Amino acid sequence: MNILVCDDDQAIVDAIAIYLENEGYHIFKAYDGTEAIAVVAEQEVHLIIMDIMMPKMDGIKATMKIREDNNIPLIMLSAKSEDADKIIGLNLGADDYITKPFNPLELIARVKSQLRRFTALGGMETRSGLYQSGGLAVDDESKTVTVDGDEVHLTPVQYKILLLLTTNAGKVFSIEDIYEKVWNETAYSPENTVSVHIRKIREKIEINPKEPKYLKVVWGIGYKVEKI
Repeated sequence: MNILVCDDDQAIVDAIAIYLENEGYHIFKAYDGTEAIAVVAEQEVHLIIMDIMMPKMDGIKATMKIREDNNIPLIMLSAKSEDADKIIGLNLGADDYITKPFNPLELIARVKSQLRRFTALGGMETRSGLYQSGGLAVDDESKTVTVDGDEVHLTPVQYKILLLLTTNAGKVFSIEDIYEKVWNETAYSPENTVSVHIRKIREKIEINPKEPKYLKVVWGIGYKVEKI
């Protein structure tokens, strides 16, 4: 997931970037509203953290401009003295706000909450190489997997299995089909090999692996990723 952080204070931008990069997010940086608009126009951004008071173009005007063409989740940063601007920002399209100085854990929680909501509502733009089923997203361009906005780390084989099933969400693949497409060789008694990898994937992407939401077994046939 890509997050744009915009604040005229470089130290704040760098600090936020460190917190979010530690959570697995990729960060774009901007230091005024015009730079933020340029980043959104040129890059794929999944969430914006926008300061209100900035030179050249403030966060209010930048939010108005961004909202003309984008429905990206946007969290506003504000000082305690900026309550009026904070209300204006929320009315103009900001999804949430956080007051400076902020608790890093609160900021991370608000970021994850907005990404979960946006993904659940189907707001993530579909593009070539991005495959989704509910909160599960497989990005074959960056080779990343996220669940409700949180990155999940898979082995190369686990990734290939999940990519196969997610790109064909709703379609059931037999164990033999999975083995031959992922390993690129004829399947000879592949049941144990495939089932072990499926179990490991479930442990990483499911809240309760014993009652999977995404990666399901179709008894006597094979496996599928549920089309949500």
